[in-house]
Amino acid sequence: MSISNDALHKLAQEIETQAAAAQQQIGLARSQIAAKQREQRLVRLTLSELGNLPAESLVYEGVGKMFASLPLPALRQKLEGQTREIDSDVEKLNQRLLYLETTHKNSREHIEQMLRAR
Repeated sequence: MSISNDALHKLAQEIETQAAAAQQQIGLARSQIAAKQREQRLVRLTLSELGNLPAESLVYEGVGKMFASLPLPALRQKLEGQTREIDSDVEKLNQRLLYLETTHKNSREHIEQMLRAR
């Protein structure tokens, strides 16, 4: 069974639209991963700096335009929680990036296949 040229053209446009959308989402996912990795490095650096302080040290956390005193163990625990959360976010973003890259690759392959078959 042969597909008409109009239907083939419409299908190719639809696949091209999907490929373009996937490419745009890939760029967005990569920038989100980079931002999360920067945030992760900052939290880990802060944790390493806090590791050098004695346990009875006074530490402060920024809250809006002010600073609030916080016990050192509580701040460490909070930062470790942030690290775990960021790790999870980066993993999810990497999975999404892999999915989008696969979608884009498949769309390109389908377009090439359609052009060769024509």
